[in-house]
This record gives sequence, structure tokens and C-alpha cells, in this order.
Amino acid sequence: MQDPTPERGERRGAAAGGGASWLRSVFEEVRGSSQLSVAPAEPPPVTVLAVERYLAGAPPPPAAAAPQYWYDVTLADGAGQERCYLAPRLNGLVQRAHLRAGARLRLRRCSYLYDEKRLNYGFLCLEELERVGGAGTPPAAAAPRRPPPLRGERKHYLPLWNNEDPYGDMWVAEKPPAQVNVDVSKLTSLGQLEMTWRSRVHFHPLLVRVLHKSRLRYYGKPEKKMDMPYQAYFEVADGSGMMSMVLWNSLCPEWYNSVKVGTVLLLEQYAIKTSYPFKTQPTPGDSQMKRFATIEISLNVRDPPTKISIIPEEMVKPEWGLPEVKYRFITRSELDDLPNNHSCDVIGLVTFVGRAERARKREHGEDFWLYRWAHAIDGTSDQPFILELFATSQPDVFEHIHPMTYLVCTQMRVVRDLSENPASTIYLTTSNESQIFITGWHKGQPYTKDTKVKNFIQWTKTQNEADQMKKTVIGGYYPFPRPPNDFLKYCKNSKVESVLKAIGETGKEIEDLHYREHKRIAVQGIISAIRYISCTNAAEEASGVELVQKDASQSLESSATSKEDCVHKGKNTSLQNKEVKSFLGPHCSPGEQHQHQALPSKKSSVKRKIPRVLNTDAEQGSMSVTPISSYPYFTRSARRKCGLNEFQPEDFLQDKNEQAVSDSSQYCTDQEGMSDIPEAEESGRTCDSWQSDLWAQVKDKLMKYLHHSTIFPESIPRKFDYVHKDLLMQQYNLHAAVHQPKETRTDKNINEFKSASGLGYYEVTVLGVNHDVAIDVAFLPLFCPEDPHLFQLEDIQNDTLLSCMSCISACQQKATSNGRLRDMFPLSNEIVKAAMDLDGKHVVCILDICHLGDNKVEVFLSKIYKTVEPGVLDPV
Repeated sequence: MQDPTPERGERRGAAAGGGASWLRSVFEEVRGSSQLSVAPAEPPPVTVLAVERYLAGAPPPPAAAAPQYWYDVTLADGAGQERCYLAPRLNGLVQRAHLRAGARLRLRRCSYLYDEKRLNYGFLCLEELERVGGAGTPPAAAAPRRPPPLRGERKHYLPLWNNEDPYGDMWVAEKPPAQVNVDVSKLTSLGQLEMTWRSRVHFHPLLVRVLHKSRLRYYGKPEKKMDMPYQAYFEVADGSGMMSMVLWNSLCPEWYNSVKVGTVLLLEQYAIKTSYPFKTQPTPGDSQMKRFATIEISLNVRDPPTKISIIPEEMVKPEWGLPEVKYRFITRSELDDLPNNHSCDVIGLVTFVGRAERARKREHGEDFWLYRWAHAIDGTSDQPFILELFATSQPDVFEHIHPMTYLVCTQMRVVRDLSENPASTIYLTTSNESQIFITGWHKGQPYTKDTKVKNFIQWTKTQNEADQMKKTVIGGYYPFPRPPNDFLKYCKNSKVESVLKAIGETGKEIEDLHYREHKRIAVQGIISAIRYISCTNAAEEASGVELVQKDASQSLESSATSKEDCVHKGKNTSLQNKEVKSFLGPHCSPGEQHQHQALPSKKSSVKRKIPRVLNTDAEQGSMSVTPISSYPYFTRSARRKCGLNEFQPEDFLQDKNEQAVSDSSQYCTDQEGMSDIPEAEESGRTCDSWQSDLWAQVKDKLMKYLHHSTIFPESIPRKFDYVHKDLLMQQYNLHAAVHQPKETRTDKNINEFKSASGLGYYEVTVLGVNHDVAIDVAFLPLFCPEDPHLFQLEDIQNDTLLSCMSCISACQQKATSNGRLRDMFPLSNEIVKAAMDLDGKHVVCILDICHLGDNKVEVFLSKIYKTVEPGVLDPV
């Protein structure tokens, strides 16, 4: 029997008018190799068309540590394409977005893998890959969906970044309404079912309306061999009351997208089961409606095979007595009076939408919740709705939320904690039954008849679009919700020892992050130094670090623990992953390097050149670019104050065994190395940096020094630009599983979009309590002059140091926007005084960390707690 793979239409040979496919020739070579493995000589670049995920098979006994998911990668060489299996040891390349659709790479080693349970069936396995700079030229047609996956017995792919969204062609977009004659005399009611279900095997047809719809639940496990392990709950009702209906397994791809809130269904040949007692319960719009909670309707493809018919709304008759969908819409002015966990529906005009992020469901697991934050206004308050939007199995809506769209969110839950802080900001979060809708999806929805929805539409007609556009922001770091005022509250009844992380372990925490995973950790230490970095320098720093490519043979932990490599700031210790070892070449081409350069700020009155040090290693074929954040930055006034001459490139040349020359003069100190703070206080002038006496004594003796204070372009909230909304949404959404060539080319760079936050940020050095480890982290003062409510500055007023840095930066930005201030360091006397108050004291720092893809990880300081005595923790 011939290898069935080519006949399945999964492989494309030579394109029309093109040459032979190199990928096809490699496939034939490796299959014919005696070792079933080849290392192609001088492999040409190929383009990744698709990266698709599916459930792995159960590992053979004894069960060893095995991945929960496998990945298939579709490659294109211009003449053809091949779908390949990714060796599981390289899964981290996908999980950290090194390997993604649209990327260019070289295939350094591959093997042929036979499926021993299938006759003469095998596929190409990717063993070693190398990243290549530049953009690929994929075929005109994107990679088609083609289940089943290559390996194992799975018959469908999963969405790449979560399990809640439908993915692939098996998910029917819309089932047409059925032209059926409803014989009312043969119907039963939900009330009758509840009374008689135990005495029956077969049930009469049901006619019901869908009132609530849950997100999809995927319950697949490697050890289970079920084809479509999906489940979705619906709440359906007739004139007698409301009951749960469960859609099981392969019926989900067929019907889930078509069964909407408000849909009328005729159900035949269904089953009745006892209700699952721990299922979430939506809050009905009609509080008087009776709920039948002991049983539920079960719809499956067998036992018995359910028949489902959708009745067109125009055919629904009043005499059927089906209830209308009712909502619980609230206005923003009503929100402050609602209790915690109250259920409500909201509508508003989006003024801010954050980037898509992920949160791990279980520690060390591979499953994630996908979510984003949004603000919406409705004209009844100067405060917006703050919305935490988890994926609701509506990817087409979730990925297209942008400012200036009308957003409807149903079954939202109020989150507030009056015991913590009565003035704390209240927000809304999605529930299991939430649905979200944006402009383009509202037509025909039942809520369009609601009075408060109509009132909102009337309010929007009175608004000036240009005025509202000024307040719009998209993407970036959004520090919400803020950590509580009390650290013991932060611990949430856990032991402090299990919450605190050692500073030396932070590198491992960062290394374990997956793409767009957001995590909040607590470290104990001493605030030892603060440095202000202007917006121009910040942009250049971010673009510089993006070019980093270290010797991949060094793991993060081994390089971080080396004093030679990490004590001085000239050595980059940015994120490295074990899986990156196979990426031997540079990550960016010269064209990409140019693309990442930030444009000079128009607000800066003096142009400054920041030198770079390029280190090449001929043996490894790698290139490293020392990050610009390794160097101090001074304005002309600060240079005069600190007695420094103009920078010379020679000042930054380093010896492997010596500390960088620049590090000894990084902070404003006099010739004796003592703090220059008294002079600053006497003169009333400001400087860009401060260090404690303790730091001056120990910084050259550290065993480990981690540098994670870089701000990346993805960290900066941007002013929304409607002309380039598609580009902005793509920037702040997750990477797509399948490459989609752009129809219209744009040369717009993300750095060209105006920042919505401050003019710079702070680098804060936290020294370990044992004085042997330190970490640099960033504090980003977020303030939007057009919308002071966006970043909730008042929420950190109890943090004296962070509050001072935020307020000074906000005042600076206000003054600069009014043209009154050109160049100033906001490291004011107030900030220095607040830092000196913490000098030598143990504090707990709350860090927000998020993986942005490739080697980019942002680490932001979010909160500082002061330890007054052992076991007693108070806010600073």
C-alpha cells in the first residue's frame, strides 16, 4: 500500500509556473534515509503558514512527564507546502511565540516518523529550526484547514491559545431555520417533564426559547479517546418555567454557533438527566420565572439521537406562550450602589481596550484563560465601566473590540470589596453565561428593545465624535486591579512563605511564562536605587533589546548566576529558554532592526545618541546587542550637576573580567562616592537617579543581578487611530494560528502611534534581603490627560514612593502638553525623600510580569508594602 498522505490533499507540489518544491524533496529524502533523519545542507528560508494545536496521546506506562498538547506546523517554500509534526521538546518555541504563523525559518534537521498503528503512514517531524529575519512570501492561498491532525487518533484541532473558542471548519457558522409545522397538541412542557420524567423513557417534543447561553467547555484529556469532548449549557424556557439544556460532544460543532439567546427550538428525541449540582447558574431577567433545577435536558448524537429544529422568529406565534428574553441593564451611575457578585447587563461606548492576555488555569498546567480589559462610558457618570472580559467562545467579537464601538456585555458580575477599601474601584467581570456584542453584531438581538439600550443610543446621538476620539486608548500595560492595601489581604489566607518568591528565583518564574501569560508575584527586598528614563531613551531601549540574540547554549539560570556575566549592567541577561537552543542564527535581519528603531520624540529639545556594543561570536554564528538600558542617561543639566563630561563611545567598552566603566558613574554621586542628595535638597534641583549608601557598598559584590527593567512597544498604551484600527487590533491581539497575508500593505510602525501614558518611566533596583542578589524592574507612571479616569492614579496614593513618581510624572505630562515644560527629570525632592524613608528597610514588592513573545518579558513594579515587624505588614 502506498503512503496515503499525498492522496489526502495535504501536500502541494510544484506550483503552477514554478519550480520543484524543496520541502517535497526533503520529505522524499528523509523517508528514504536509512536513519530516517537528515540535516539538509544550505537549507533555504521557508515561511510558517500555520501552527495548530491538538490534544496529545496518553504516554505509555510507566507514565513519564509528557506534554498535554502536540503541534502541527505547515511550512511553505514558494513552490509547495508541507504539514509537519513539531518534536515535543520544541513545544516551548510555540508556547513562547518564537515559532508562529508568518515567521521565517530554516529547517536544520528533520526526521520521518511512522505511526505504528496505521499501515504505511508517516509524516515529517521538525527536529531543529533556525530563525531567519525578514518577511516571507507565502503562497496566495493561506494554509487550508485539514483535520485530522498528523499524529495519534485526534480528529480536530483546538484553538492555539485557549480551549473555549471554536476553531476550524467543523464548527458550522449558521444552521438555516427549519420549515416545520409545529403540532401544539403533541408538545409537552418543562413543568410536565419535571413531574413525569421518572416514569417515561420517551418524551413528547418540546418548544422552548433560549434565554441564556454558556461558553464552550472542552473536557478532553490525553487518556480519554472521545472524538469531540465538548459541552455547552443553555437555559431554555416555555410558559411553565426555565430549565437547563446541555449540548454534548459532536453536536457542539454542529449547533453551538446557531443556537443564540432568543432562538426558538423544537426538540425531539432528547434525554432527561439529573442536574449537575455544581453548575453555574445565570441570573434570569425575569425574577418571577420558575426554575426547574433538579433535571436537565440532554442533547446527544445517540441514546437517543436528538433532532433539533430552529424555528424562524417570524413563525413564532403568540399563543405558544413562549417568554421574551429580558435583561437587567444598569447605567454607570447605578453601579456604585450594587453589591458584590450582583448580576447585570451593560452597554457603553468603548474608550479603552487592552491587549489580550492569558492566565494559567492550574499551576504548571498548559491550559489558559484568555481575557482583556476594557472601559466603556454611557453618559450617566464621568466614570467608565471597567470590564474584565474573558473569552466567551465568540472569537470574532473578542478579537475585534476597539475604541468607538458600542459594546454590550450580558450576565456580568460586580466585583468589589468594601471591607478592603470603601473607595476602591469597582469593576465588572464576565461569568460563564456572559455574551459580548460590538457594532455589527447588534442587529436582531433581543436587547435592542430594552429601554436603557434605547436611552444609550439617544445619548450617543448627542456626542461629538471628535471629542470622544481624544479619550480613546488601545493596548499596553494596564495595572488593574491594583493589589490591596494590606499584604495579608494579598496573600488571601495563604502562608506568607508560600506567596513570597526569592529574588533569585524570579528568573525561573520569568523563564516559565508562556506567550502573553500575565502573572503577579511578590518578592522581599530593599529599595536601593531609582533611575528615570525619558521617553526617547525608553523607546530606543525597547528597540535595542528586541535585537538581542545570545548564545543559546547558556540557560537563563546558568548565565544569571555567573557574577562575571551579571554583576555589571553591560551584560544582557534577558529571557532565554531551553527550547531556543535550536535557534542558532540572529532573530532579526537588518531590515527588521531598522523597523524596530523608535522615532525621536518631537518633545525632546536635545538629540542624544546612545552608543551600542555589538558582540559577535563566529563559532556560534550568533550576534548579541547590548541593551541600551545598560547605560546611564543624563540630560545636559544633570551632567553638569554630576560633573560628567560628554559621553564617549570608549566609555562603554568592557572587559570580560571588569565591570563596565559606565556602571561606576551610573548614579549621581560625588567624587567620594557619597550620595548627592543633600546638594539636591539645598539647590532645589532634580536629578535623574538616586542610590542608597548600602547599594554603593554591595553592588560590586553581588552573586546574581537580574535586569528586567526594559519597556517594550507592546507595554505602551497608544492613542487610538481609526484609520489604522486593523493594524492596532492585530498588534494587541494574540498571534493568529494561520498566516493571513495582508490585503493592504502599511509601513506604519507601532512606535509611530502616540503614547497615551507619561513621558518616561523609572528603573527601580530591589536588593535582596541578604545583599547578594538584586533585580532591576520598571515602574511605568500611567496618566492620560484626556481621560484622567483611565489608569486610576488615586488607587496608589497609599504607596508614598510610587504615588510621588506617578504624581510628578502626571504634572510633567500636563505641563508638557500645554507647552510650558520642555526637559525635566521628575526625580524630585519628594521622590528622593520617599526613597530615603525606605533606605535599608525590608519591603515586599508586588511585580506584574507578562511574556510578550520571543525574548520580551515586561516586569513592572505594581505595589510596595513595608514590613514593620515580622508577621505584620503595612502599606508604605
